[in-house]
Amino acid sequence: MATDAPVQIPRQRISELIEREEKQLNERTQRSNEMYQRAQVHLSGGVASSYQLRDPWPIYLERGSGPKVWDVDGNEMWDFHNGFGSMVQGHAHPAIGAAINARYSSGTHFAAPTEDAIAVGDELARRWGLPKWRFTNSGSESTMDAIRIARGTTGRETVVKIFGSYHGHHDGVMVSIGVEYDKIGDHENLASLPYGAGIPQAVVDLTIPVPFNDAGAMERRIERLTEEGRKPACVIMEPAMMNLGVVLPEPGYLEAVRDITRRHGIILIFDEVKTGLCIAAGGATERFGVTPDLVTLAKALGGGTPIGAIGGTEEAMAAVEDGSVYQVGTYNGNPLGMAATKANLLEVLTPEAYKHLDALNERILAGCEAVIRKHNLPGYSVGVGSKGCVTFSANKIVDYETFKANQDSDLSELAWLYNMNRGIFMTPGREEEWTLSVTHDDVSVDTYVQVFEAMADDLMA
Repeated sequence: MATDAPVQIPRQRISELIEREEKQLNERTQRSNEMYQRAQVHLSGGVASSYQLRDPWPIYLERGSGPKVWDVDGNEMWDFHNGFGSMVQGHAHPAIGAAINARYSSGTHFAAPTEDAIAVGDELARRWGLPKWRFTNSGSESTMDAIRIARGTTGRETVVKIFGSYHGHHDGVMVSIGVEYDKIGDHENLASLPYGAGIPQAVVDLTIPVPFNDAGAMERRIERLTEEGRKPACVIMEPAMMNLGVVLPEPGYLEAVRDITRRHGIILIFDEVKTGLCIAAGGATERFGVTPDLVTLAKALGGGTPIGAIGGTEEAMAAVEDGSVYQVGTYNGNPLGMAATKANLLEVLTPEAYKHLDALNERILAGCEAVIRKHNLPGYSVGVGSKGCVTFSANKIVDYETFKANQDSDLSELAWLYNMNRGIFMTPGREEEWTLSVTHDDVSVDTYVQVFEAMADDLMA
């Protein structure tokens, strides 16, 4: 972070640039506009997922190859979005393509076990140091099943989660996300609030949020819940928050959480849907050296196919093995996805790949930080492994409360528009981060920094 007080950028200047850049992006994406009009006839809202929406229309992609994507208007872009962090392998990786092609000719689905699932389970156990695994088809399924396993193991119902963290779209975790600052509640007694309509209040009340990076507040809330006869079954958390840009755990925090949950007999679930395979070979568990009872994976696991996984200790997964908890799904361990996952783990995401990702991220973070210091902007760069972002805040973000109080959403919106208009496909929204792929190189990350500097120059003009 800059040592001097950051400059005060006139809000009028930011607004002017946003208006200019929005106009330019809309002019460059008229075929996306046309497709959106067609899509609205039969696709609800014109998209397959609400997270694909954008006003006035979403950007439709046509193809991807390695570190690049092309939209339907022919705009060529370096891909730093990478499918909300799923494509750390890059697009159309030949090793994964070969595995999928070979599997296709032998049959793509049986709803029966295949040998590749054994190989994938063996490799995940090696990387995470957790002996037992099951497969799912998405991150939402992984976190949903992990919570059910925790409840079945403990016989308890209450779930503790981190306020502001996203753990998928099932009812039990669609709680206390995207909340306005004045509705957050007291730091020691954060509010349980539904994220959108259709979530039963009875389910919301079973999920208790606590702040990130404050182990003391977590333990005090657990103690109060226990006194009320509502001892939690589990704590589910991202070991590094990945939907507020990037918020890393403070030194000692994860170790303290591990100690608290163990002392209170509560199952600790690390949601590594976004960190798993993206920040180290064994995800945050390896990177930060703290092992949970259960871990959930998806996104980068399947090499572009919809594969998720749950890993756990012998004790945590016993309820699955003895049949008291049903962890089921017709497509679980789908042979096409298992073939892609095996190739991804054994041929693509190798030790050399992680050295490459670390070096690239160090380069882009240093480049962005240099721009921030040169222009004395209100912000700082932060990241780990393939993940990173520029956080537009003069103060360090450590949890959801500080994010809502300090993050400059207008600068985040402007940065996204600048990227999109200058050949950088970036995840939209002030809460997201970049994901590098093994196919990115120095030219790609240097281009990102150059675009960031162009925005800084314009802001200071």
